[in-house]
Amino acid sequence: MSVETILTSLSPSPPSPPAAAPLVVRPAVLSDLDALVALENRCFESDRLSRRSFHHLLSKGHAALSVAEREGRLLGYALVLFHGQTALARLYSLAVAQEARGQGIARRLLTVAEADALAEGCAVLRLEVRADNPPAIALYRDAGYRRFAVLPDYYEDHEPAERMEKILTRGAGRVREVPYVPQSLDFTCGPASLMMAMAALDPDSPRDRSTELRIWRESTLVFMTSGHGGCGAYGLSLAAWRRGFDLSVYITDTGPPFLDSVRSEEKKEVMRLVHQDFVAEALLAGVPVEQRGQTANELAGFVEAGAIPVVLISSYRIYGEKNPHWVTVTGADQRFLYIHDPFVDIEEGRSSTDCIHVPIARAEFDRMARYGSARLRAAVILAGRRGPAGKAGRA
Repeated sequence: MSVETILTSLSPSPPSPPAAAPLVVRPAVLSDLDALVALENRCFESDRLSRRSFHHLLSKGHAALSVAEREGRLLGYALVLFHGQTALARLYSLAVAQEARGQGIARRLLTVAEADALAEGCAVLRLEVRADNPPAIALYRDAGYRRFAVLPDYYEDHEPAERMEKILTRGAGRVREVPYVPQSLDFTCGPASLMMAMAALDPDSPRDRSTELRIWRESTLVFMTSGHGGCGAYGLSLAAWRRGFDLSVYITDTGPPFLDSVRSEEKKEVMRLVHQDFVAEALLAGVPVEQRGQTANELAGFVEAGAIPVVLISSYRIYGEKNPHWVTVTGADQRFLYIHDPFVDIEEGRSSTDCIHVPIARAEFDRMARYGSARLRAAVILAGRRGPAGKAGRA
């Protein structure tokens, strides 16, 4: 044995580098507020969440906010927003400190975000990501997300966004192509929903704001709780019938709807007269009307046959407000119905990403699709263009 070998064997081994402190991912709490705001400001130059927004999300928001920290230092967060009693979640923001990137923190936070969505009963997780952020796009693609739309001029600096989604549970995602039309006014959910259904069956059907307002004028009941009147099933069905669509109406009460929302007897009388005129016109035109409701399972059958239902729901189970609201059913599978919701709640930080093909469990949809003390159920089922002798043409 050489002298060098002997000396080497007798020399102490160099000390090992200290092990990195473990990364901790946990739900955020109010005491994280300062660190969250500081991280937000370091990570983003625009479209930042404000301190007020973080405080609301931590105290009152229907959301899951998780943070990643090491040795008490906050290194990242993931924010998931939930959409009422639907099965849709949205990854609103994911941030990792610059000095901590490349350590798998973003992937860890994404996994936790997906688990939060599943725990909330969600079937789909959606997100928007800047088109000029290849590392983030690669992260999402590797995690199983697919791009389903591109939004030009989405961010404050006019950069486009890629919309991506991941199906979290089996059986989700069977939808058809239905153009999305947001309602432009608080009271035009019915016209916007009807326009979506007509455009799905006839791509040449207009979707502009003038058409939205024209359909509202044709179908409004004049008065509601306050402001302008809403639209009932008879008015909407006549608007579609005049435009050459084959349809059927299902409604549990053929009397004037929404009377409970108006206190004035004079206004109620106006609503009765308008409704009676709608009923008479529908009878004269030969619009098929059945005095019964449609369950979620029955609506799914219409969708599978190629029809597009426009359905009245109560907005309470989505937005916490007891208002009548029309939506368009775009798909169905064994567990869910999918809807286009024309209302984009900008004040709550939502975008049309939260409103397109929204999955709702069938049992939950049955609870939603009743309005008022009379538990009114109403649906206008569009089947296609009318052909000769009133027969439906192929969509």
